[in-house]
Amino acid sequence: MARPYRLGSLRGQFLRWLLIPLVLLVALNAFSVYRNALDAADLAYDRSLLASARALAERVQIVDGKVVANVPYVALDSFETDTLGRLYYKVTGVNGEFVSGYEDLPDLPKNVPRSEIYPALVHFFHADYQDQAVRIAALHQPVYDDQMRGIALIEVGETMDARRGLSRKILIDTLLRQAALVLAVALMVWVALRFVLSPIMQLRADVEAREPTDLSDFDPNVVHKEIRPLVNAMNAYMARLQTLINGQKRFIADASHQLRTPLTVLKTQAELALRENDAAAMRQIVASIAQTTDATVHLANRLLTLARTGHGAAAAELEYILLNQLAQEVCLELAMPAVRKQIDLALEADEAISYRGNTLLLHEMLSNLLDNAIRYTPEGGRIILRVYFQEGQAVIDIQDTGPGIPEAEREKVFEPFYRASASSVMNPGGTGLGLCIVHDIVKLHGGDISLADASLQEDAQTDSIGLSVLPGLRVKIRFPIQD
Repeated sequence: MARPYRLGSLRGQFLRWLLIPLVLLVALNAFSVYRNALDAADLAYDRSLLASARALAERVQIVDGKVVANVPYVALDSFETDTLGRLYYKVTGVNGEFVSGYEDLPDLPKNVPRSEIYPALVHFFHADYQDQAVRIAALHQPVYDDQMRGIALIEVGETMDARRGLSRKILIDTLLRQAALVLAVALMVWVALRFVLSPIMQLRADVEAREPTDLSDFDPNVVHKEIRPLVNAMNAYMARLQTLINGQKRFIADASHQLRTPLTVLKTQAELALRENDAAAMRQIVASIAQTTDATVHLANRLLTLARTGHGAAAAELEYILLNQLAQEVCLELAMPAVRKQIDLALEADEAISYRGNTLLLHEMLSNLLDNAIRYTPEGGRIILRVYFQEGQAVIDIQDTGPGIPEAEREKVFEPFYRASASSVMNPGGTGLGLCIVHDIVKLHGGDISLADASLQEDAQTDSIGLSVLPGLRVKIRFPIQD
């Protein structure tokens, strides 16, 4: 069985969910800012490079039909001082001949487009020169005199050291600012979380400080609106737990009270048997002990069944069963007691009804109902057990011609150890647990149970003026059919 995943700190998860996307967004923003800064730096350096090319172009002229360039070293030194990088230049004549500068400086590639930013015939491109990366501005400069005219090419290359230094500075400054921003946000979120989560931490402290016997409600208004459903659920659970505990206390008190009497009788009978010397009297006492023991065992079994249904232990033991077959089995098991009392026991369950429930408890339920009906129906009476389907529900309907239960007592008979007045007269040895067990089993299965007068009056006994003396009892149980 796989171990369930254990959730970590709420504060830590919140920080991770907030800071990880924030770091990604900051990284994207830093990259965007860095790229924009590089573009701005390139624009500024390219403008300076173009200015150098223009300054050189002003020194290019035609002398005696040849293109010449008068470029003193002082001018180049001033350009290098302004750009903070090493400069290289080359002047090419109108016919492609080398005029001045560094002859091996790379030529302008054919596929480099003209820059649209400046009002000049200038092309910018990257190249490698003397094992260094350089940025070159190639400017087409018109030259002419009285004898010829054409366009000379002035190329000025600058090493990338200054640009790369500026790029690193921009990147480091950007990352430092963004990191400071992330740290500030993390600190503010941490402080905010401590403040926001303080009601929950206080609730945890209140739960830990509670006594085990204190099941009173927690105040949902001391926490945030989103947490109130959880607090309300806790309160509802504690209310159910309190109900269960109260039921257990009542059950234990009632069970101890009910068991005390037969155990006391057993002890008394045993003491009498010890003092008795007559064999016949001894045999009679032992028979009484056996009878009392049977009643005590019956009571204990009823109490165990009641305890089991009260704890809902059968909720995980559900299976599909046929109610008509279950009713037939119970009728066969209790046929002999009915025959001894000459009771007409009829079963009407022709339709096969499948229901998902606990077989043992449903068998106990039917056995209790049919056993009660046989116990309280006079000799020569009639009992009908019907199982049928009606309006999406499985219905179990039991009618007898016994004394019935007065309407005022029909709700009370579902309480433990309560016995109706007629039942106490006809069966003094009863436990008062049968209908209570039936009620709990029905509720455990999500069903409904109702008591009413039976409709078998034509077979009931009547008095001298024709009124029914035994109204009979009708027990009707409805179970919803699950899909």
